[in-house]
Amino acid sequence: MAEAVMSGVRAPAARRSSLRAIARRKPMIAFMMALPLILLILLLVVYPALYSIHLATLNRSMKRFVGFGNFLFLFKRDTFWMVVKQSVIFACTAVFFKTLIGIFLANFVHTIPTKGQRKWRGMLMVSWVIPTAISSITWFWLFDPSYSAFNWLLAKFFGTAPIPWLGEPLWARFCVILVNIWAGTPFFMIMYLAALKSVPEQLYEAAAIDGANWWQRLWYVTLPMMRNIISITVLFSLIVTFANFDIVRILTNGGPVDQTQIFATWAFQVGIQGNDIPLGASVSLFMFPILGVSAYFILRGVRRRSQEI
Repeated sequence: MAEAVMSGVRAPAARRSSLRAIARRKPMIAFMMALPLILLILLLVVYPALYSIHLATLNRSMKRFVGFGNFLFLFKRDTFWMVVKQSVIFACTAVFFKTLIGIFLANFVHTIPTKGQRKWRGMLMVSWVIPTAISSITWFWLFDPSYSAFNWLLAKFFGTAPIPWLGEPLWARFCVILVNIWAGTPFFMIMYLAALKSVPEQLYEAAAIDGANWWQRLWYVTLPMMRNIISITVLFSLIVTFANFDIVRILTNGGPVDQTQIFATWAFQVGIQGNDIPLGASVSLFMFPILGVSAYFILRGVRRRSQEI
């Protein structure tokens, strides 16, 4: 009888020790479950990045090591610095307006009753859901000099002469930035809408009691509570916009006369079409310091605000 009682006491103790052992192994279990994703990232991101660094140190035939020779060659070319300027203008302008319009749309949808929000979210997300290549081809036809719907509307209602949307540098830059804004704004809207849902209603009630108007509630309550998500979204969009390829490639192919070339399209032209893969890799790698500096300052601001909270 005593042995049965003792065995009954030992059984729960043994189960507790085994549970503790499993709990101690949880980090290892989590690591093993995440291992396929880690290997995929290493295969598709880290390896190509390291290989592109290796390519950038070779000559055109990829048989001789030239160190920083490709970069020194690029620094002497006026086209390269024009591409740098155009890439910065393209990315910063597009991200600025996507942020501005995204905040406005998020506030607009947030004020709609809950039953109607699903419909508006669905309609406003259409431009982001459509594949960029397909939507860019549609925009290309809208900007076509002979059959442009925009030119027809302008001539019909204002009597203006046809505008060469993709034939003049200034208009061509405007068009590629406009299409990027149109395609990317819904992502900002849905991120900011999620952030708005997490802002406590008590803050708005307190601001209303203090007599704050709509603008003051937005400036002193909404935006400070959304600063971190705004910063992270801007950083993510900067990375994606700097690496954008399909919009410029389809609409202008870098023209007219390389006036809309950005890093991705010019790297493709130099590396693939020009049969100089090391030089194209060097063009692509030049995005790293620009994005690295941007990421440093943005993430530093996020970390400081998180510590203040």
